[in-house]
Amino acid sequence: MRFPDRRHLLLGAGALTLAACSDKAQLDAQQTTAQRVQASKTLRIGLEGTYPPFNFQDKDGQLAGFDVDFGKALAAQMGLKPVFSPSPFAGLLGALESKRIDVVINQITITPERAAKYDFSKPYTVSGIQIIVLRGKAGPYSPAEFAGKKVGVGLGTNYEAWLRANAPQTDIRTYDDDPTKYQDLRAGRIDAVLNDRLVAADFVKNSPEFIAAGPAFAPQNQGVAMLKDPAMKVLVDQAIAAMRADGRLAAISQTWFGADVTQ
Repeated sequence: MRFPDRRHLLLGAGALTLAACSDKAQLDAQQTTAQRVQASKTLRIGLEGTYPPFNFQDKDGQLAGFDVDFGKALAAQMGLKPVFSPSPFAGLLGALESKRIDVVINQITITPERAAKYDFSKPYTVSGIQIIVLRGKAGPYSPAEFAGKKVGVGLGTNYEAWLRANAPQTDIRTYDDDPTKYQDLRAGRIDAVLNDRLVAADFVKNSPEFIAAGPAFAPQNQGVAMLKDPAMKVLVDQAIAAMRADGRLAAISQTWFGADVTQ
């Protein structure tokens, strides 16, 4: 009897592995988000991991912040295990589209343009846009003063979109992360930074060389972003409603902000 040699056995095993991987990829592509999370019992959560106090690495190198606590509580309410996947902001929605993650929990502002492409949960925080400048500098202190000023914003954020739509004479500088734009502001390479008012309040408290300039503007609601899937939206909205009803959502907010910023 002739037995197959080792090389043919390895090739056969490789072919079976490739076939199995192909079948899994095909299954993943066919599953809705709701079907995938229920089958796997996991919730893959995309966030930046560099956006305090919402999400950041603590002194032990662990993810922490409002969005992290919220994501853990949301997954628990849904009967799922949270799996966090940090990524630059500009890549978060792309990761969602390619199904590498199930949801984005990163203070994603609900806009008509985004809502046309993605599903959003009911809002879980309410905020606005805040100008941040170096203490002792001339501003800008309001959107009316943006013309000709170098203003730093996160690439692909609602703040960039707002500037392009409402203050086109601004010299817009985009960044992939928060720390770099504040380094440029400190060095005088830009005149101001735009960020979430809640992020700004925490930031200036811990970085006294900066100030929140003028009142917040352009009120905005933030929600959990996901692919279009009515069943998944129902699961997430029901979980948030339960967390709001029993006080868990407000308690998470109190931990990080000392106030309820969720409504």
